[in-house]
Amino acid sequence: MGIPVMVIGESGSGKSTSLRNFKAGEIGIINVSKKPLPFRTDIKAVPTDNYAQIMDILRRAKTPSIAVDDASYLMVNEYMRTAKVTGYQKFTDMALNLWTLVTLVNEELPPERIVYFLGHLENDGTKEKFKTIGKLIDEKVTLEGMFTVVLKAVVADGQYTFATQTNGADTCKSPMGMFKDMYIPNDLKAVDDAIRDFYGIREDKNATKKEK
Repeated sequence: MGIPVMVIGESGSGKSTSLRNFKAGEIGIINVSKKPLPFRTDIKAVPTDNYAQIMDILRRAKTPSIAVDDASYLMVNEYMRTAKVTGYQKFTDMALNLWTLVTLVNEELPPERIVYFLGHLENDGTKEKFKTIGKLIDEKVTLEGMFTVVLKAVVADGQYTFATQTNGADTCKSPMGMFKDMYIPNDLKAVDDAIRDFYGIREDKNATKKEK
């Protein structure tokens, strides 16, 4: 049972940049949006939005952690490729594909594997949440319900942070005592350490110095 972690935020709020303190061998990056990373790193990201390839990478990965960036574009790209296809089946397929990917992390991966799903947020009129396409994933699944940790990238007064608990108008959450403060530095390596300390898990003993 792996640990999926959701990170939501507006474009430019520092989601991708929060990966900057990981070293090669500590995390693998699946580059869904296929754009250059916003920081210098020796980590070589895998550019793909193919669900089958992503699931294969997750199953065979040697790094303790994996980041799927930007996970929102898994649905966006699939939608655009089928934009001319009429009917509701394509929305069912999009919802099923994303649900299957998160379920794989929860049910198939080893307990020391943390998978970060970085994505855009949207306001559905009542709260800020992970941006999806179509109503099925929201009405039937509630994607955030499949995650124990949901962080939101927040920028205020030039400071880039993560919100660890809800403000009443978003879907942020984390276990009691995992983080000391409502707002923590925008640093997913520090988040990774905090999650491993909280659950008493250590890095995959099979991890190598080369990320998958």
